[in-house]
Amino acid sequence: MPQATMHQPDAAGRDKIDCPDAFAEWRAMLHQQLADKALFEQARKAAYTYLDEQPNRRVSPDPQVLAALDLFDQPLPDAPTAATTVMEQLDSLGSPATIAQATSGRYFGLVNGGVLPVALAARWLADAWDQNAALYLSSPISGKLEQLCQDWLCTLMDLPRGSVAGFVSGSSTAILCGLAAGRHRLLQRQGWDVNRQGLSDAPRLRLIAGKHAHATVLKAVAMLGLGTDNIEWVPVDRQGRIHADSLPELDDRCLVMLQAGNVNSGAFDDFARIIPLATAVGAWVHVDGAFGLWAKASTTLRSLCDGIEGAQSFSLDGHKTLNTPYDSGIVLCSDDEALRSALAANGSYILYSQERDGMAYTPEMSRRARAVELWAVLKFLGRSGLDDLVTGIHQRAVQLAQGLKEAGFEIRNEVAFNQVLVGLGNDEHVRAFIAALQADGTIWVGGGTWFDRPVIRVSVCSWATSPAIITEILATFKRVRMQLGLE
Repeated sequence: MPQATMHQPDAAGRDKIDCPDAFAEWRAMLHQQLADKALFEQARKAAYTYLDEQPNRRVSPDPQVLAALDLFDQPLPDAPTAATTVMEQLDSLGSPATIAQATSGRYFGLVNGGVLPVALAARWLADAWDQNAALYLSSPISGKLEQLCQDWLCTLMDLPRGSVAGFVSGSSTAILCGLAAGRHRLLQRQGWDVNRQGLSDAPRLRLIAGKHAHATVLKAVAMLGLGTDNIEWVPVDRQGRIHADSLPELDDRCLVMLQAGNVNSGAFDDFARIIPLATAVGAWVHVDGAFGLWAKASTTLRSLCDGIEGAQSFSLDGHKTLNTPYDSGIVLCSDDEALRSALAANGSYILYSQERDGMAYTPEMSRRARAVELWAVLKFLGRSGLDDLVTGIHQRAVQLAQGLKEAGFEIRNEVAFNQVLVGLGNDEHVRAFIAALQADGTIWVGGGTWFDRPVIRVSVCSWATSPAIITEILATFKRVRMQLGLE
């Protein structure tokens, strides 16, 4: 039981409060851990070993390593555990059970980027800072770096002056933000304040999307109360691009959702044709560009994004093509007021400033300072480095597709950016082939369905994927095919 607070007179006869400090011994120990750095040295050595071993280890854990995770299954201890013991268990059991995606260059699943060294170093420093990036007053450095990242990204994407950015966990949240801003603006033009009046009697909005819209778009539509049954689906071509000729007649009640990088094929919608049709009638256009919008940074590929600057909102990820650590999502919006109004939060304790207050552009109040590593990557690479990174990822995807085709595999898509869809002569063999590739451990690829046929889905997205690694991947594909007797 906590001890009662006692009031005792001090030497001058005044009451003083005798308040027991139950955490005193803990506090002394924690200060000692901060001072002697042994715990952090333990973590540093473990991290260095992990990074050193990653290029040569299995990409996915073997079954024995996964089985060892059961050793974590213990009741919450009654007594404290030594911090060094905690870290030793985390490293010995946890490190081998990770997916080696950060620096191996051999992970090709889920469009996961690697991690640039400068981004990892910046993240480590930012973790030591432990900033709450909600407000400028709660973290001036976060506010400053968010402002710089916003300016650089809007310039990179050729967005109109006054466009803004919100730094969120990923594209799922960024899409939610962009569509929320669009919902706010379109309903406001109809004389309806959705923040005050809700949706029950609101004017009906129209949702326009291609049949290959990403699942996160549907998720955002559902979370915003707009209803996925209300989507007016537009047919797509064999690469998953919206048929512009099949668009319904648009008006000022439309939320139009386009893609910069189909999640399977990597294809880009025809922005230059579709966006002017939408904006001419007052529709709101959101571009889902989680990995593909970074094509804007490539002199070779930027034509894929021609016309995107006419849209009103955009979603993209740093932890994909840009190779920042997880998690790093970005919403960009050319309508500052719409984004802020859609995500508004006020309270007597919330002290907005004349500087950038990041929570005005995100659903979150408390959040980590994601802009630190994003700024570090943009500063480190500059325009020419960004160009090299994005163009290099595309070159490796082309190299992989050409090599697989020459080896007799089917390539089911046009390699527009970084995605390669691979087929086998017999569709029934595809899932077995994927499982065998994953079990082999040399690489990790995912699977999918493309126009009702199973495919091996290869997402090239890491700075560490070199031409030599692609050659190794090609050899792995051929070896597994031979082991399965599929030649």
